[in-house]
Amino acid sequence: MNRIPFYRVNWITSSFLIGTALIALIGVPIYIINFGMDWFQFSMFFFYLSATMLSITVGYHRLFSHLSFKAKAPVKIFTLIFGACAFENSCLNWASDHRRHHKHVDHDDDPYDISKGFFWAHIGWLLFKLNPEPPMDNVADLRKDKWVMLQHRYVHWIGLVIGLILPAALGALWNWSFGLNPQIGALGGFLLAGVARIVIAQHCTFFINSLCHTLGRQPYSTSHSARDSALMAFFTFGEGYHNYHHEFQHDYRNGVKPWQWDPSKWTIWLLSKVGLVEGLRRVPDSKILLAEMGEAHRRAQQKLAEIQKAASSPACRASAAAREVVERLAANYHELEASMASRMQLSREKLREWQNETRSMMREMQRIAASQPA
Repeated sequence: MNRIPFYRVNWITSSFLIGTALIALIGVPIYIINFGMDWFQFSMFFFYLSATMLSITVGYHRLFSHLSFKAKAPVKIFTLIFGACAFENSCLNWASDHRRHHKHVDHDDDPYDISKGFFWAHIGWLLFKLNPEPPMDNVADLRKDKWVMLQHRYVHWIGLVIGLILPAALGALWNWSFGLNPQIGALGGFLLAGVARIVIAQHCTFFINSLCHTLGRQPYSTSHSARDSALMAFFTFGEGYHNYHHEFQHDYRNGVKPWQWDPSKWTIWLLSKVGLVEGLRRVPDSKILLAEMGEAHRRAQQKLAEIQKAASSPACRASAAAREVVERLAANYHELEASMASRMQLSREKLREWQNETRSMMREMQRIAASQPA
């Protein structure tokens, strides 16, 4: 207890985060045991959770923080309203913190720097005031958006009315219309679509800052701690492909592969088809493949160095085979790099051929490494 810097505790934020978590953990089970959960309460909870999460991932994150696409007023208004219901501060504050995170990832100026520990990256940076508080000098573009600034001024009122009072009112109205106790309905709406939904949405968002910098693969770069995790993508509406996102932050997609789970990407794409968003930014396939090939080459060189440390004759044979793989990877990388530099138009078939060959060579390298005696 003596090590806790109480003079830096953000008491309002800490009280809210801890209080809502306790209500969700204690109050929600008691309510469900005593009164159950009908389909209306479940539907309201599901709608609010989906709307809140998509407003953070599509709105706060990809639209406002990274300018990955342009949106018309209805999309902006919806994501700003339900983004406020997440109680993760205003879009202006959120975007400022997030842009600083990308600029200074894994360093002191990163607000949720994972190198300070899992707890700090997940929630500690919110419980304790940053010292000194960073200036909001990186959101000049968002200050020109009237909807962003309107939400910034009234964010807590919007969250309170739309995120807590409205679900309670709808729960009461539903019960009253069927001759049931409206107070029980109001309590259910408040606890389920209100408090429980807030806690789940917040911690799913926090997982991006903590688990997505701790668990998973790094297929595009190891220059930062961000990682790709299909499991985390499921819980974060597609944000779990974080290694890709940190390498190509302005792409409207996080799950860039067709089979990767990214509801936020699909939502943006669907909105573009009905004319509500436009200007979707995409990283060229050749640039993505170049990053994959570069990282594969680096890992192969690392494996080769490990094999070369061994002194046995089998290791010498493995070293020669591994060196050949490294050279082939390097040759393909430089060929693709030269093609991009000369602005040569590359077919999808050629890119797919390079990608498959890269993966095949990495599997070969793994077999070579695995064949070595312990």
